[in-house]
Amino acid sequence: MQLNSPELEAWRARLAALAMECAAGDLDGAHDANHLDRVWRNARALLADHPDADVLVVLAACYLHDLVNLPKNDPARSSASRLSAELARARLAGLGFPAAKLDAVAHAIEAHSFSAAIAPRTLEARLVQDADRLDGLGAVGLARMFYIAGRMGSSLAHGGDPLATARTLDDKTYSLDHIPVKLALLPGMMQTAAGRRLGEQRLAMLMDFRDAFAAEWSGVA
Repeated sequence: MQLNSPELEAWRARLAALAMECAAGDLDGAHDANHLDRVWRNARALLADHPDADVLVVLAACYLHDLVNLPKNDPARSSASRLSAELARARLAGLGFPAAKLDAVAHAIEAHSFSAAIAPRTLEARLVQDADRLDGLGAVGLARMFYIAGRMGSSLAHGGDPLATARTLDDKTYSLDHIPVKLALLPGMMQTAAGRRLGEQRLAMLMDFRDAFAAEWSGVA
């Protein structure tokens, strides 16, 4: 199936509708329909370097990877991608999705999750993982970071040591700590060359922001 084909666009519309139906209003601003669209756009950019990838598998996994979206501090968070994969498999069968591709979609969904720590075994899974992680970096990633931290009741930053020069980093308590604790790791974990390049560009913006924030927070700027 071609990347710009009417058939693929028809599937995109069906998959986006399925994602919203399964969510049943249980969405947050960091994992909404806009997030799914952005992940797919990221994947499209990465697919330019990988014409051998199965585009329909990547598309389906991009739109269905968060069917079960548990809060970051939920004890079962690491199981969310497995549950999403199981639900996607069941619902895709009802849409007439090619049965031969269901295993590949399920694996790509399971492997996308940072907390699940499942190594992607296929090209499609690697592309989806990179596409999702790119949405956690850059300006949009920054906004998502603070949004999620606010929902979890975290503070913006440590009152006297925002850059953690003399304390242990704690991103469950201080939102700004999430940049070095997790986000700074993502570019080096990317599975594709384009993902690493884009990730490094977006991380540079986050690190500049962290320094500027700390300067203002501490009254230096």
